[in-house]
Amino acid sequence: MLRSMYSGIGAMRNFQTKLDVIGNNIANVNTYGFKKGRTIFKDLMSQTISGASGPNAGAGRGGTNPKQVGLGSQLAAIDTVHTQGSLQTTGRVLDLAISGDGFFVVGDASGNNRMYTRAGNFYLDSQGYMVNADGQYLLGTDSTGKITSLKISSTAKSLSIGADGKVNIVDDSGNLQTIGTIQLAKFTNNDGLEKVGNNLFRETTNSGTLTIGAPGANGTGTIVSGALEMSNVDLAEEFTEMIVAQRGFQANTRIITTSDEILQELVNLKK
Repeated sequence: MLRSMYSGIGAMRNFQTKLDVIGNNIANVNTYGFKKGRTIFKDLMSQTISGASGPNAGAGRGGTNPKQVGLGSQLAAIDTVHTQGSLQTTGRVLDLAISGDGFFVVGDASGNNRMYTRAGNFYLDSQGYMVNADGQYLLGTDSTGKITSLKISSTAKSLSIGADGKVNIVDDSGNLQTIGTIQLAKFTNNDGLEKVGNNLFRETTNSGTLTIGAPGANGTGTIVSGALEMSNVDLAEEFTEMIVAQRGFQANTRIITTSDEILQELVNLKK
C-alpha cells in the first residue's frame, strides 16, 4: 500500500484534533480566567532508503547524504497558554482579578482538597463564607497564619479587598478589621497544570514547586478588586488557525484521493 495514503490519514486525524482545540477556545471566548490551548505537530518517523557515507579519497569519491522518506506527522503537544487576559471592570467588590502570575486557591472549609483558578467571580453563602460559583471556599490565612476559608461577619457594614489580598470590614461599631488575607498559589511550571473543568486547575507531577503566599510576594501578582480577568482567546488568531487547519485537512484528503487513483491504475493493469 502507498505510504502517502497512511501519511494523509494520520495528518487528517491530527488536523481534526487541532480543530477540536480551536473549537474549545472559541467556545470559551467569554469564560472568565480561561487559558487557551495550542496544538503542536512533529514529524512521525522517516524510512531510510540509504544511509549517509563519508568521502573516500582513495576511490576519488565524495560523501553522499542519506535518502529518507517521511511517514507522516503526529501530535507533539497540546499546550495551555498562560498569558494574561485583559481585565474587565465590574465595580463589584467580590469580583477579583489577578494582575500578574498566580492562582486563587479554593477547597473545602478546612483548607483541604485544593484546586486553583484564575476566575475571580466570588460570592457570599448564607453563612458569610466567600465561595466560587460551585460553592468551593476561597482560601486565605486568618490572624494566626493558618490557611482556611474566609468568613464575613453578618454585622459587617462594608467590605473591601486590597491589592495585597487583605480582606477588611467595618464592624457594627464602626471599627476597621482585617479578617484575613487571600492567598495566591504559584508554580514553577504553569504549563504542567491539568485542566479539570469548572475553571479549575489541578497540580500534577510536572507543575513544579508550589508556593502559596500573600499577593505580591514570591513573584505572585496583585489582586484587583472590582474587576475580572477575561479569556485570553484571540478570535482573529483562532479563525486564522481554523482556516489553516481546514486547508491542511483538505490537502491531505487530496493526497488520499490521488493515492487511491494510483492504486486503481495498478489494479487495472491486469484486465
